[in-house]
Amino acid sequence: MKKGCPFGTHRVISPKGVLPQPADVIDNSMEIYDNEVLIDVQTLNVDSASFTQIEKQAKGDVEEIKKIMKGIVAKAGKHKNPVTGSGGMLIGTVKEIGPAYKGSLKVGDKLATLVSLSLTPLVIKEIHEVRPDIDQVDITGQAILFQSGIYAVLPKDMPETLALSVLDVAGAPAQAARLVQSGDTVVVIGGGGKSGLLCLHEAKKRAGVTGKVICVGGSEKSTDRARKLNLADEYFAFDATDAVGLYNKISDLTDGKLADVVINCVNIENTEMSSILACRDRGTVYFFSMATSFTKAALGAEGVGKDVNMIIGNGYCKDHADISLQVLRENPALRKLFEEMYA
Repeated sequence: MKKGCPFGTHRVISPKGVLPQPADVIDNSMEIYDNEVLIDVQTLNVDSASFTQIEKQAKGDVEEIKKIMKGIVAKAGKHKNPVTGSGGMLIGTVKEIGPAYKGSLKVGDKLATLVSLSLTPLVIKEIHEVRPDIDQVDITGQAILFQSGIYAVLPKDMPETLALSVLDVAGAPAQAARLVQSGDTVVVIGGGGKSGLLCLHEAKKRAGVTGKVICVGGSEKSTDRARKLNLADEYFAFDATDAVGLYNKISDLTDGKLADVVINCVNIENTEMSSILACRDRGTVYFFSMATSFTKAALGAEGVGKDVNMIIGNGYCKDHADISLQVLRENPALRKLFEEMYA
């Protein structure tokens, strides 16, 4: 059996010398190396920005969505959207484990990978069902987990698709838990979406009674979704691409002080400056959205003279899977909503 690099570089076809995520093409043959795990895939949870772009390209046609997804994998050996650069994650069952793999996984374990599909060797044999409302696709296929790949064994106390929907955005609420301090003013842009709702819960819990949490929804419907769950102190729907307009709104709601922490969970482009302007000097902006442009954020902040700390949405932080699943256990109303939407 061939020996593999723990980071999966042995799978990179082009360009040589890079890691699997930035690579254009990787080897998706399903004969495992000595430190890999072979997974029979059940469901793909496509990144929200990626699925939104694919659905738009396909003009909402399900068969065209299937064709586009299969084409991406056939060309790249992985599901890395060539427009957004993002992927998603999967759930499946462990079929085979290389003899040199170090970990506690066993054949037959049901797991969710917590690494992006944009770096995961994947084969899609057939797409059975596309669920555009929740960005999930049921398939017959296989995938490879590298030695360095993180994962979560699926919990027993909730449906698999529900757990998958939460684990897909686990980095967001976990980072919110880390960033928000007692007494903070927090703005969550895209607060009515999946990651936004989870972030609102954590922000409200961490900011406490002396803090203030503001939910900015992308529509009246999503804003009402958060309002009914009592996840914030202020709610309004707004076009997050209107940076000056959002700045004025947040300034009014905070008596000109602006936010200590801004969390961006939207799945569309050109919302960087809204996030930056809504934040006070030396405050923190957390860009969880994969639609974020580092160039627009960095140069845009410089252009308006904003001294803010900007964090790129690393989908991983310590214990993020446990923290995110615990949100649903703590908040029965939020869990009920997620069950209705995703389970």
